[in-house]
Amino acid sequence: AVNIDSERVVGTAKSFTTIETDINDGLEKALSELKQNTGIKEYSHKFACSSAAGGLKMVAVGLVPDLTAEAAKMAALSAGAKVIKTYAYELSKREADEISASRPDIVLLSGGTDGGDKKVILHNAAKLAEINGEFPVVVAGNKSVAEEVEVILNRSGKEVRLCENVMPEFNRLNIEPARELIRQIFLQRIIQAKGLTKVQGLVEGILMPTPSAVLIAASLLSKGSGSEEGLGDLLIVDVGGATTDVYSISDGSPDTSGTILKGLPEPFEKRTVEGDLGVRYNVETLLNVSGAGSIAARAGIGCDEVIAGIERIQARPDILAADDEKIGAIDHALACVAVNIAVERHAGRIGTAYTTYGQVYVQTGKELGRVSKIIGTGGAIINSMNPAGVLKEAMFDSSHPEVLKPRKAGLLLDKQYILAAMGLLGQKYPEIAVRIMKNDLEIL
Repeated sequence: AVNIDSERVVGTAKSFTTIETDINDGLEKALSELKQNTGIKEYSHKFACSSAAGGLKMVAVGLVPDLTAEAAKMAALSAGAKVIKTYAYELSKREADEISASRPDIVLLSGGTDGGDKKVILHNAAKLAEINGEFPVVVAGNKSVAEEVEVILNRSGKEVRLCENVMPEFNRLNIEPARELIRQIFLQRIIQAKGLTKVQGLVEGILMPTPSAVLIAASLLSKGSGSEEGLGDLLIVDVGGATTDVYSISDGSPDTSGTILKGLPEPFEKRTVEGDLGVRYNVETLLNVSGAGSIAARAGIGCDEVIAGIERIQARPDILAADDEKIGAIDHALACVAVNIAVERHAGRIGTAYTTYGQVYVQTGKELGRVSKIIGTGGAIINSMNPAGVLKEAMFDSSHPEVLKPRKAGLLLDKQYILAAMGLLGQKYPEIAVRIMKNDLEIL
């Protein structure tokens, strides 16, 4: 609950996810608790975002892995989707079967620059048309053949939405039209499919997927709005039970003159989702990737105790750090490992190459060295025994100088889980949302 006049958060409430019954049960309980906490019975507005039933599952299909397929993936992620697989070149029967088995909510089909290759996107449209399932297909490829692609998919009964090419020219990104269309489909179709229509009676409507709301909040906080200045380049890390999301708002261009950029240009507002890095449902992956020794060193306990603790977490994913001191230490260590790996994957790389003119630097991905603020959110960070220690894992590591992580950055904590709410508030009151975030985010 936010008071617009005093520009402050006057109360918060939460309720457990109601998987076994109905999402409205949890929502009604949280609203009832909010009423008790604040005494407020009526609101001028009620905004909502949702990532029900595991979020918006998307498949991205493109022509070349490092170009149109990657551009499609960027568009999907920035729309708040969880990209479960990316495919390039002509889809095989095995890949088509894989898409069918994954039951995506949306497929984003791209391929070819405008006026470029037509063969691959036509082949892939025909393969998608053969797949059973009612998923809509967003076509964001070569405009010269887009309408022909639409006809092929329509014949199979697929819902088709055309939009501008995600890469109309070689190495030029254009992901905003696809991003907005994906959000529209989420609102129009997915909410109904996930059984959220009743929610419309409790709130004014679901405006967007939750990750989109966080990305909007990040952009507002970075750039500012109206007379309210922003904080500049920033990074947000959200560690959850199943995934770790990373958001960066920065130009990401090279710091060193003469550095050559390789690959696609990075979007100023970037989101990545690491679906294998969660401190509950993917805890075994974290153990395998980092090793028991790495977790033990961060937790301050022995390797045997780490393995035993992780087995307890696997048996009871709902176990809380408050229930056991060693689980708290392991949770802290797992969050550290998740942040370290997720930001390393999100950040760019720099290396050297040799030309006829001598040695040059080559950068791929985003240079995050100039990021001035790192913000932590998500239960694993907020409830950690040492949130600052977790967020420091996002910083530059001299033992891996090729990874372009932030070098000097202040650390902030979203203690009250306000980022998604501020992204929603920012749709109508952007300046107020910026001021509330600047006042309420806790400095570590």
